[in-house]
Amino acid sequence: MSNPPLTLYLAAPRGFCAGVDRAIKIVEMALEKWGAPVYVRHEIVHNKFVVDGLRDKGAVFVEELAECPDDRPVIFSAHGVPKSVPAAAQAREMIYVDATCPLVSKVHIEAQRHADNGLQMIMIGHAGHPETVGTMGQLPDGDVLLVETVDDVARVEVRDPARLAFVTQTTLSVDDTADIVAALQDRFPNIVGPHKEDICYATTNRQEAVKAMAPKCDAMLVVGAPNSSNSKRLVEVGARAGCAYSQLVQRSTDIDWRSLEGISSVGITAGASAPEVLINEVIDAFRDRYDVTVEMVETAVENVEFKVPRVLREPA
Repeated sequence: MSNPPLTLYLAAPRGFCAGVDRAIKIVEMALEKWGAPVYVRHEIVHNKFVVDGLRDKGAVFVEELAECPDDRPVIFSAHGVPKSVPAAAQAREMIYVDATCPLVSKVHIEAQRHADNGLQMIMIGHAGHPETVGTMGQLPDGDVLLVETVDDVARVEVRDPARLAFVTQTTLSVDDTADIVAALQDRFPNIVGPHKEDICYATTNRQEAVKAMAPKCDAMLVVGAPNSSNSKRLVEVGARAGCAYSQLVQRSTDIDWRSLEGISSVGITAGASAPEVLINEVIDAFRDRYDVTVEMVETAVENVEFKVPRVLREPA
Protein backbone atom coordinates (compact mmCIF):
# COMPACT_ATOMS: atom_id res chain seq x y z
CA MET A 1 0.00 0.00 0.00
CA SER A 2 1.43 3.40 -0.95
CA ASN A 3 1.97 6.15 1.62
CA PRO A 4 -0.49 9.07 1.65
CA PRO A 5 0.74 12.32 0.03
CA LEU A 6 1.96 15.12 2.28
CA THR A 7 3.38 18.56 1.59
CA LEU A 8 6.12 19.56 4.02
CA TYR A 9 6.67 23.30 4.18
CA LEU A 10 10.17 24.07 5.42
CA ALA A 11 10.75 27.53 6.91
CA ALA A 12 13.85 29.49 5.96
CA PRO A 13 15.59 30.82 7.94
CA ARG A 14 15.36 28.18 10.68
CA GLY A 15 17.68 26.58 13.24
CA PHE A 16 21.13 27.81 14.27
CA CYS A 17 21.83 31.53 14.39
CA ALA A 18 25.25 33.17 14.35
CA GLY A 19 25.35 33.60 18.16
CA VAL A 20 24.63 29.90 18.75
CA ASP A 21 27.15 28.84 16.11
CA ARG A 22 29.79 30.99 17.78
CA ALA A 23 28.99 29.71 21.30
CA ILE A 24 29.31 26.05 20.27
CA LYS A 25 32.53 26.80 18.39
CA ILE A 26 33.92 28.50 21.53
CA VAL A 27 33.41 25.34 23.62
CA GLU A 28 34.92 23.12 20.90
CA MET A 29 37.95 25.42 20.46
CA ALA A 30 38.44 25.66 24.24
CA LEU A 31 38.52 21.85 24.45
CA GLU A 32 41.09 21.76 21.61
CA LYS A 33 43.23 24.44 23.24
CA TRP A 34 43.14 23.41 26.90
CA GLY A 35 41.94 19.80 26.77
CA ALA A 36 39.15 18.31 28.88
CA PRO A 37 37.54 19.15 31.16
CA VAL A 38 36.35 22.64 30.26
CA TYR A 39 33.58 23.98 32.49
CA VAL A 40 30.52 25.77 31.10
CA ARG A 41 28.32 27.89 33.36
CA HIS A 42 24.73 27.08 32.37
CA GLU A 43 23.82 25.20 29.15
CA ILE A 44 25.90 26.86 26.41
CA VAL A 45 22.69 27.00 24.32
CA HIS A 46 19.24 25.63 25.14
CA ASN A 47 19.36 22.32 23.28
CA LYS A 48 19.83 18.92 24.92
CA PHE A 49 21.28 17.29 21.78
CA VAL A 50 23.95 20.01 21.46
CA VAL A 51 24.75 19.99 25.20
CA ASP A 52 25.02 16.18 25.30
CA GLY A 53 27.34 16.23 22.29
CA LEU A 54 29.68 18.75 23.95
CA ARG A 55 29.52 16.83 27.25
CA ASP A 56 30.71 13.72 25.36
CA LYS A 57 33.73 15.74 24.16
CA GLY A 58 34.67 16.80 27.70
CA ALA A 59 32.57 19.85 28.59
CA VAL A 60 31.21 19.92 32.15
CA PHE A 61 28.00 21.92 32.57
CA VAL A 62 27.32 23.61 35.91
CA GLU A 63 24.85 26.23 37.09
CA GLU A 64 27.15 28.34 39.26
CA LEU A 65 30.79 29.44 39.17
CA ALA A 66 31.24 28.02 42.68
CA GLU A 67 31.00 24.53 41.14
CA CYS A 68 34.10 25.14 38.97
CA PRO A 69 37.69 24.47 40.08
CA ASP A 70 40.15 27.40 39.92
CA ASP A 71 42.57 25.59 37.61
CA ARG A 72 40.27 24.78 34.66
CA PRO A 73 38.85 27.17 32.04
CA VAL A 74 35.21 28.21 32.37
CA ILE A 75 32.92 29.44 29.59
CA PHE A 76 29.89 31.68 30.10
CA SER A 77 26.83 30.71 28.05
CA ALA A 78 25.45 32.54 25.00
CA HIS A 79 22.66 34.02 27.13
CA GLY A 80 25.02 36.33 29.06
CA VAL A 81 25.83 36.61 32.76
CA PRO A 82 25.53 39.27 35.48
CA LYS A 83 28.67 41.44 35.95
CA SER A 84 29.32 39.71 39.26
CA VAL A 85 30.21 36.43 37.48
CA PRO A 86 33.31 37.53 35.49
CA ALA A 87 34.32 39.65 38.52
CA ALA A 88 34.27 36.50 40.70
CA ALA A 89 36.23 34.54 38.05
CA GLN A 90 38.86 37.31 37.93
CA ALA A 91 39.11 37.35 41.72
CA ARG A 92 39.85 33.61 41.61
CA GLU A 93 42.39 34.13 38.77
CA MET A 94 40.50 31.70 36.55
CA ILE A 95 40.79 31.47 32.78
CA TYR A 96 37.34 32.37 31.47
CA VAL A 97 35.85 32.85 28.02
CA ASP A 98 32.64 34.81 27.50
CA ALA A 99 30.40 33.18 24.87
CA THR A 100 27.65 35.79 25.33
CA CYS A 101 26.00 36.45 21.97
CA PRO A 102 27.25 39.83 20.67
CA LEU A 103 23.62 40.94 20.21
CA VAL A 104 22.98 40.27 23.92
CA SER A 105 26.20 42.13 24.79
CA LYS A 106 24.81 45.08 22.78
CA VAL A 107 21.80 45.18 25.16
CA HIS A 108 24.17 45.04 28.17
CA ILE A 109 26.09 48.05 26.84
CA GLU A 110 22.82 49.92 26.21
CA ALA A 111 21.65 49.27 29.77
CA GLN A 112 24.92 50.60 31.21
CA ARG A 113 24.83 53.67 28.95
CA HIS A 114 21.29 54.54 30.06
CA ALA A 115 22.27 54.08 33.73
CA ASP A 116 25.32 56.33 33.21
CA ASN A 117 22.93 58.97 31.85
CA GLY A 118 20.90 58.77 35.07
CA LEU A 119 17.96 56.84 33.59
CA GLN A 120 16.19 54.04 35.44
CA MET A 121 15.88 50.89 33.35
CA ILE A 122 12.80 48.83 32.52
CA MET A 123 13.48 45.44 30.96
CA ILE A 124 10.89 43.59 28.88
CA GLY A 125 11.65 39.90 29.38
CA HIS A 126 10.81 36.62 31.06
CA ALA A 127 11.54 36.36 34.79
CA GLY A 128 14.23 33.80 35.56
CA HIS A 129 15.40 33.35 31.96
CA PRO A 130 19.23 33.41 31.98
CA GLU A 131 19.36 36.23 29.44
CA THR A 132 17.07 38.40 31.58
CA VAL A 133 19.06 37.56 34.72
CA GLY A 134 22.30 38.46 32.89
CA THR A 135 21.01 41.77 31.53
CA MET A 136 19.44 42.87 34.83
CA GLY A 137 22.71 41.89 36.53
CA GLN A 138 24.64 44.51 34.55
CA LEU A 139 23.37 47.12 37.01
CA PRO A 140 23.05 47.15 40.82
CA ASP A 141 20.14 45.28 42.41
CA GLY A 142 16.87 47.16 42.06
CA ASP A 143 18.10 49.44 39.26
CA VAL A 144 16.31 47.41 36.57
CA LEU A 145 12.56 46.82 36.74
CA LEU A 146 11.17 43.78 34.89
CA VAL A 147 7.89 43.78 32.95
CA GLU A 148 6.58 40.64 31.25
CA THR A 149 3.13 41.78 30.08
CA VAL A 150 1.10 44.85 29.20
CA ASP A 151 -0.62 44.49 32.60
CA ASP A 152 2.78 44.72 34.33
CA VAL A 153 3.32 48.12 32.70
CA ALA A 154 0.27 49.52 34.49
CA ARG A 155 1.60 48.32 37.86
CA VAL A 156 5.30 49.15 37.64
CA GLU A 157 6.50 51.76 40.14
CA VAL A 158 9.34 53.99 38.94
CA ARG A 159 11.57 56.59 40.60
CA ASP A 160 10.93 59.36 38.07
CA PRO A 161 8.54 58.92 35.09
CA ALA A 162 10.55 61.50 33.14
CA ARG A 163 13.87 59.61 33.45
CA LEU A 164 13.33 56.11 32.09
CA ALA A 165 14.70 53.83 29.39
CA PHE A 166 13.81 50.32 28.27
CA VAL A 167 15.62 47.32 26.82
CA THR A 168 14.26 43.90 25.83
CA GLN A 169 15.28 40.26 25.90
CA THR A 170 16.49 39.36 22.39
CA THR A 171 14.28 36.26 21.95
CA LEU A 172 10.77 37.63 22.53
CA SER A 173 7.71 37.61 20.28
CA VAL A 174 8.00 40.66 18.04
CA ASP A 175 4.23 41.32 18.19
CA ASP A 176 3.85 40.84 21.96
CA THR A 177 6.83 43.11 22.59
CA ALA A 178 5.40 45.82 20.32
CA ASP A 179 2.25 45.86 22.48
CA ILE A 180 4.31 46.18 25.70
CA VAL A 181 6.46 48.95 24.20
CA ALA A 182 3.31 50.81 23.14
CA ALA A 183 1.95 50.52 26.70
CA LEU A 184 5.24 51.83 28.13
CA GLN A 185 5.27 54.78 25.71
CA ASP A 186 1.64 55.51 26.49
CA ARG A 187 2.23 55.59 30.26
CA PHE A 188 5.72 57.14 30.12
CA PRO A 189 5.86 59.43 27.03
CA ASN A 190 9.52 60.38 27.72
CA ILE A 191 10.83 56.80 27.94
CA VAL A 192 13.97 56.22 25.86
CA GLY A 193 14.09 53.12 23.64
CA PRO A 194 17.01 51.35 21.97
CA HIS A 195 18.62 52.97 18.90
CA LYS A 196 17.99 49.72 17.08
CA GLU A 197 15.55 46.92 17.90
CA ASP A 198 16.82 44.72 20.75
CA ILE A 199 15.00 41.62 19.50
CA CYS A 200 17.70 39.97 17.42
CA TYR A 201 17.64 39.48 13.65
CA ALA A 202 17.43 35.68 14.00
CA THR A 203 14.39 35.77 16.29
CA THR A 204 12.64 38.25 13.97
CA ASN A 205 13.50 36.31 10.79
CA ARG A 206 12.32 32.97 12.18
CA GLN A 207 9.04 34.50 13.33
CA GLU A 208 8.47 36.14 9.93
CA ALA A 209 9.06 32.79 8.14
CA VAL A 210 6.53 31.11 10.46
CA LYS A 211 3.95 33.86 9.77
CA ALA A 212 4.35 33.23 6.02
CA MET A 213 4.19 29.43 6.41
CA ALA A 214 1.48 28.93 9.04
CA PRO A 215 -1.61 29.77 6.91
CA LYS A 216 -0.62 27.03 4.41
CA CYS A 217 -0.32 24.29 7.06
CA ASP A 218 -2.71 21.84 8.74
CA ALA A 219 -0.09 21.42 11.46
CA MET A 220 3.23 22.98 12.41
CA LEU A 221 6.17 21.52 14.30
CA VAL A 222 8.91 23.62 15.88
CA VAL A 223 12.11 21.68 16.58
CA GLY A 224 13.51 23.08 19.81
CA ALA A 225 13.93 22.68 23.55
CA PRO A 226 11.21 23.34 26.14
CA ASN A 227 13.52 25.83 27.92
CA SER A 228 14.28 27.71 24.68
CA SER A 229 12.48 31.06 24.73
CA ASN A 230 12.75 31.71 21.00
CA SER A 231 11.47 28.18 20.16
CA LYS A 232 8.40 28.58 22.39
CA ARG A 233 7.68 31.96 20.78
CA LEU A 234 7.68 30.27 17.34
CA VAL A 235 4.96 27.86 18.52
CA GLU A 236 2.85 30.82 19.70
CA VAL A 237 3.47 32.80 16.50
CA GLY A 238 2.42 29.79 14.38
CA ALA A 239 -0.83 29.33 16.30
CA ARG A 240 -1.59 33.04 16.07
CA ALA A 241 -0.81 33.17 12.35
CA GLY A 242 -3.43 30.58 11.46
CA CYS A 243 -2.09 27.11 12.25
CA ALA A 244 -4.18 25.82 15.15
CA TYR A 245 -2.03 22.70 15.71
CA SER A 246 1.38 24.20 16.49
CA GLN A 247 3.66 22.04 18.64
CA LEU A 248 7.20 21.98 20.03
CA VAL A 249 9.21 18.77 19.53
CA GLN A 250 12.77 18.13 20.70
CA ARG A 251 13.27 15.49 18.01
CA SER A 252 11.34 13.04 15.81
CA THR A 253 10.52 10.67 18.69
CA ASP A 254 8.33 13.43 20.21
CA ILE A 255 5.97 13.65 17.22
CA ASP A 256 2.37 12.72 18.12
CA TRP A 257 1.43 10.86 14.93
CA ARG A 258 -2.16 10.21 16.02
CA SER A 259 -2.81 13.96 16.19
CA LEU A 260 -1.57 14.29 12.62
CA GLU A 261 -3.90 11.67 11.09
CA GLY A 262 -5.75 12.90 8.00
CA ILE A 263 -3.59 15.99 7.41
CA SER A 264 -2.17 16.94 4.02
CA SER A 265 0.38 19.64 4.95
CA VAL A 266 2.86 20.21 7.78
CA GLY A 267 5.13 23.19 8.41
CA ILE A 268 8.54 22.60 9.97
CA THR A 269 10.84 25.16 11.55
CA ALA A 270 13.39 25.18 14.35
CA GLY A 271 14.51 27.47 17.14
CA ALA A 272 17.87 29.22 16.96
CA SER A 273 19.64 26.57 19.06
CA ALA A 274 18.36 23.50 17.17
CA PRO A 275 20.87 21.85 14.81
CA GLU A 276 19.95 20.94 11.22
CA VAL A 277 20.56 17.23 11.97
CA LEU A 278 17.43 17.21 14.19
CA ILE A 279 15.37 18.97 11.51
CA ASN A 280 16.48 16.36 8.96
CA GLU A 281 15.57 13.62 11.45
CA VAL A 282 12.01 15.00 11.62
CA ILE A 283 11.77 15.22 7.81
CA ASP A 284 13.00 11.60 7.48
CA ALA A 285 10.35 10.46 10.00
CA PHE A 286 7.68 11.98 7.74
CA ARG A 287 9.25 10.38 4.65
CA ASP A 288 8.91 6.97 6.36
CA ARG A 289 5.14 7.47 6.70
CA TYR A 290 4.13 9.71 3.80
CA ASP A 291 4.84 10.40 0.16
CA VAL A 292 6.53 13.72 0.95
CA THR A 293 6.88 16.81 -1.24
CA VAL A 294 9.11 19.48 0.35
CA GLU A 295 8.44 23.15 -0.35
CA MET A 296 10.65 25.93 1.02
CA VAL A 297 9.07 29.06 2.50
CA GLU A 298 11.93 31.56 2.48
CA THR A 299 11.45 35.08 3.82
CA ALA A 300 15.07 36.15 4.42
CA VAL A 301 18.66 35.11 3.73
CA GLU A 302 21.09 35.21 6.65
CA ASN A 303 24.83 35.65 6.27
CA VAL A 304 25.77 36.96 9.74
CA GLU A 305 28.96 35.64 11.34
CA PHE A 306 30.51 36.50 14.71
CA LYS A 307 34.21 36.07 15.54
CA VAL A 308 35.25 33.94 18.49
CA PRO A 309 37.20 35.72 21.29
CA ARG A 310 40.88 36.43 20.60
CA VAL A 311 42.07 34.15 23.45
CA LEU A 312 40.89 31.16 21.41
CA ARG A 313 42.53 32.34 18.20
CA GLU A 314 45.94 32.69 19.88
CA PRO A 315 48.23 29.66 20.24
CA ALA A 316 48.27 27.99 23.67
